[in-house]
Amino acid sequence: MALKPGMIVKVHQKIKDVNAKGEEKERIQLFEGTILAIKHGTEPGATVTVRKISNGVGVEKIFPLHSPVVDKIELVRQMKVKQARPYFLRDYKKKLQEVRKEKGAKKIEKVENPVAKKEIVEEVPTETEAPIVEESKE
Repeated sequence: MALKPGMIVKVHQKIKDVNAKGEEKERIQLFEGTILAIKHGTEPGATVTVRKISNGVGVEKIFPLHSPVVDKIELVRQMKVKQARPYFLRDYKKKLQEVRKEKGAKKIEKVENPVAKKEIVEEVPTETEAPIVEESKE
């Protein structure tokens, strides 16, 4: 499954830190947010724009898909969006509806990006049915 606008994803980004001694360490930093735009398709310069709210302030990052800086992109949830680039979400205060999946879907599905040779991990929550409560007429 490819990345789509409205998906809530975790982007694992490699960060190089230099401590006081001058030693360089590499760590992975997570950025979890909603995809606003995917640009340039499968080209080498393809990018994805991810937005999150951090301490009441909106933060957007543009990640190059085929860069070694991006370790992997993990799908958390798929939300309903009717536009290809939902920039209206910057000002939108309401919550989006989640897309319902088929029953009995796989728990975790890995998707390989053939161009970048990186994996995109998709977690599909299994759907649980709520008990139906019938009202009795008295």
